[in-house]
Amino acid sequence: MRQDAAKARRRRSAGVPGREPRAQAADHHRARQARRSELTEDYVEIIADLIDSVSEARVVDIAERLGVSHVTVSKTVERLQREGLVSTRPYRSIFLTDAGRARAEAVRRRHKLVIEFLLRIGVSEATARADAEGIEHHVSEETLAAFERIARARR
Repeated sequence: MRQDAAKARRRRSAGVPGREPRAQAADHHRARQARRSELTEDYVEIIADLIDSVSEARVVDIAERLGVSHVTVSKTVERLQREGLVSTRPYRSIFLTDAGRARAEAVRRRHKLVIEFLLRIGVSEATARADAEGIEHHVSEETLAAFERIARARR
């Protein structure tokens, strides 16, 4: 009985009725992980888009699409290279490794699905595209599956 009262006090002090602090911490940890991977995912998606549309991904083009400096892109590309997602050669374009291409395809799938879901529930195209840029990185596979069921059912 004493332990139950202590748990209830901890839940109240956490500010979330009925939520265990560990469960709340796990949710916040998942959100932090998503924020960390968001930049990587944006880069590999843009690199794949550039390769597929204009046959090459250059630092200057990535910088333009992300609205950042070429120095920022260069530093991030170095990190992506260390992570095994891209390869580079002096004075050449940036290339996706097999792992980078797989990551880009997964992000594209999530991106398209989020846009489709938002459009199906009545969000304007411009807003759906803008909102998808953040949602795609933070939504769980379970929620994506629900988005897909709803989007497919409303066709």
